Amino acid sequence: MRAELFLLEPEGEEFGWQDRALCAQTDPEAFFPEKGGSTREAKKVCLTCEVRDDCLESALMNDERFGIWGGLSERERRKLKKSAAG
Repeated sequence: MRAELFLLEPEGEEFGWQDRALCAQTDPEAFFPEKGGSTREAKKVCLTCEVRDDCLESALMNDERFGIWGGLSERERRKLKKSAAG
């Protein structure tokens, strides 16, 4: 009798979007600016990113507290969550 090994792919593409994210091809410092620093460059990259919605959804689901995710800052994501809950 021969045993076979099957490698299972994770269901869906929960993190597959990260490979297609434009931020992975740019300076990560732009997405994690110093307090009071500009978020303009990071948000500009996000505007044309094909996985922006996946990125934002992941940040909201994982309660990311720092950086620009899906084109939104931590404050903007917090505001979005608050308005969705209320």
